[in-house]
Amino acid sequence: MVSTEDYGQFETAWCPGCGNFSILKTLKESLVESGLKPQDVLFVSGIGQAAKAPHYFRCNLFNGLHGRSMPVATGARLANPDLPVVVESGDGCNYGEGGNHFLAGLRRNVNLTMLVHNNQIYGLTKGQASPTSDEGHQTKAQPWGNPEAPVRPLSVALAMGCGFVARGFTGKPELLKSLIQRAMEHPGFALVDILQQCVSFNKVNTLAWYRERCYELDDSHDPSDWQTAMAKSREWGDRIPLGVIYESRERPTFESHFSTLKDGPLHARRRNMQEVARAMGAFA
Repeated sequence: MVSTEDYGQFETAWCPGCGNFSILKTLKESLVESGLKPQDVLFVSGIGQAAKAPHYFRCNLFNGLHGRSMPVATGARLANPDLPVVVESGDGCNYGEGGNHFLAGLRRNVNLTMLVHNNQIYGLTKGQASPTSDEGHQTKAQPWGNPEAPVRPLSVALAMGCGFVARGFTGKPELLKSLIQRAMEHPGFALVDILQQCVSFNKVNTLAWYRERCYELDDSHDPSDWQTAMAKSREWGDRIPLGVIYESRERPTFESHFSTLKDGPLHARRRNMQEVARAMGAFA
């Protein structure tokens, strides 16, 4: 039986009090409760403090360029559709440098889970405004305030037809655990945006700030109602909803469009070396 010890304990480079610690612990527990062993799942990350998270537990990991985790994750899913794939990075990596790939993943409906550590700041590069920083947020790089309106990732995902859109919070680990598990079970692109504190560089959106505003959606919320979900995704400020914002299984996955995958994962196929030689010869 798998346990959290199987995923190991590693020294981190995070600041004491960072929200990444809570996310890492909750993620391990989610994997264990789902019965997944370290060899049973692939994590793909980019660059940043959040992107270091898969470095700190035992797993299959591809750590790529800043914002470029989605192309690698897509390739992995096409090569081995039987392997659960998780993209894990921060708001800057996924919504900023990787924003175009985020949109491509949503359009294609790649069957993977995207976990975004959203602290509304660039932590690794010392505190400039990120795509999700509120307008007017002051930093050392924006001393007169951030002049740009923030990206609303949940709204973007809904507008692009994402079938599973959720928001978690480090201050509610049990809820976050359930969201990660449901996201990994969803057949298609699943987004979990995770609000977290950055104790070093974001003195506005603190753990206390989130606790005062975040609330869990109750049974009166219908996650199958797209219009209601879109309204909830735009709710921000005095009240911030947590939970499954939207869930639908209507769209076919990206992998289902490739008939060759019906015969099983590519890595398990026997290669016809004569065909390989013929294909290579065509480029000679």
